[in-house]
This record gives sequence, structure tokens and C-alpha cells, in this order.
Amino acid sequence: MRHSKSTHPSYLAVLATFARNSLVRDMTFRGNFLIECVTSLVWMAMNLYFYMLIFQFTQEIGSDTGWSKFPFLVFLATTMLVNSLVQTFIMPNAAEFSELIRIGNLDFALLKPIDTQFLISFQKIQWSSLSNFFFGAALLAYSLARLNHVPGVIEVVLYPVYIVTGVAIMYSLMICLAATSVWMGRNQTLYDFWFYITTFSRYPIEIYKGGLGRPFMIGFTFVVPILIVANVPARFLAKPLQEGEWYLTGYAAIATITSLYVSRQIFRKALVGYRSASS
Repeated sequence: MRHSKSTHPSYLAVLATFARNSLVRDMTFRGNFLIECVTSLVWMAMNLYFYMLIFQFTQEIGSDTGWSKFPFLVFLATTMLVNSLVQTFIMPNAAEFSELIRIGNLDFALLKPIDTQFLISFQKIQWSSLSNFFFGAALLAYSLARLNHVPGVIEVVLYPVYIVTGVAIMYSLMICLAATSVWMGRNQTLYDFWFYITTFSRYPIEIYKGGLGRPFMIGFTFVVPILIVANVPARFLAKPLQEGEWYLTGYAAIATITSLYVSRQIFRKALVGYRSASS
């Protein structure tokens, strides 16, 4: 039976409801919420302290990479911004997908008059992870004030756009990993695999040049494009893009669209292979 136009949900309204319900849940246990915020901030501060120790003894993060102290801090802040958004809006839902399959609650999600992937992806928001976002924003402002150049208007405008593309690529990867739960059952290795993969995206692409790093650079740029997640937006602000480097912006856009499309198809195929709890 076809639903009338008035019964179709507004996705923005549904997302706002998810956000409000998640905030109410977090505020119900304020002590736990504060502990999670402080823990996240301490972890970010320890990461920053580690790199500050490194820059006591070197001028660049890797020989001949061109990433000196403050440009690299811009890069580090960019990774914090992207990862905080992923951990806030995507990670809690992807990690819970296998549990929905195990206990049969995915059946109820399939019955809702709304896109299942949207429902699965955004029904829970972990607000405490946004503390990392503000830490990253503060580090970004601090680093930009100490760069040897001032980013142009185009670079400043493109930066948040490509932060979003980076989040979209990470989201696509998470959806693909979560979808494997349909075939594998309870996917306990999701967090571990996520950590292993994203470790490579936390460093400038230049460090992967050379014999040992080139396979990683090719694989994580053209097969699983996580190296462009932070590298492209960070370059807009950290170091002026040379004439031959602007192709990265086009490639990042293509990689984002391709990643979203592939993850969508994998998710749909997973739902086709799903056997409901009542079957």
C-alpha cells in the first residue's frame, strides 16, 4: 500500500529527534557523561604531548616530508575533527548493528517507514565525543596563528567541505564493516579493525613514499581511500597547494561519491541476505 505524502518522514526532523533523545539519555547520567568527556580530552592531550616531544628533536615529522611543527599540528587538528564527528554520529550505531541482528531488533527497523540505512546509521549520538571536536578546533586555531602563510579564501571555504567528505569516507568504511555482521554474526572485531585501518590515516601521505611505504600509499589512497580523509583538507590550510596538487580535490570528491555508492550497495546486499529473527 502506498503511503500518502503526509506520512513520509522528514529526515531532518527524525535526525533532530535522535539528537534530542540521545542528549536526554546522556544528561540522565551526567557523571558518566563528564567522565567520558574528560577521558577523551585527556587522550587527545596525551597524543598532542607525544608529538610535541618529537618536535623537540626534529624540524619535520619525517625526513623531507615538508611537514614542520605547526603545519603538522594543523594536520593533527584535522584528524581530531574528522574522528570526533565519526565517533559522535557514526561509530555508536555501526558498533550496535551486530547487536540488532543478534537479538532480532533489526526486524523492527525494517518495518519502519524510513530508509533502513539512515535509521541504523544515526539513531544514537554520542555527545561526549564532541569534546574532541572542540579540542581539535582549539588546536587548529592555535596552529593557524603560527603558520608562515595565510590561507586564501578558497582554501578556507573548501576546508569544511572536505572535512565532510572525509567523514563520509569514514562512514562508508564503517557501514561496510558493520554490514558484514549479517554474514559473520556478532562482529566483535569491528573496533579493532577500525583502529588498525584509521592508524594509517593519522599521518601525512608523504611518509608513505619510498619502497616500504608505497604499497600502503597506493592501497589506502586508491583501494580504501582513507589517506585522503585528513590529507586533503589539512593541505588547504597547512601548506599552499601547488599547481599540480589541485587534482587531489577532484579525486577526493570522486572517492567520496564512489565510497558512498559502494557502501550503499554492500548494505543493501547485506539486508537481502538477512534472515529475520522470526524465520
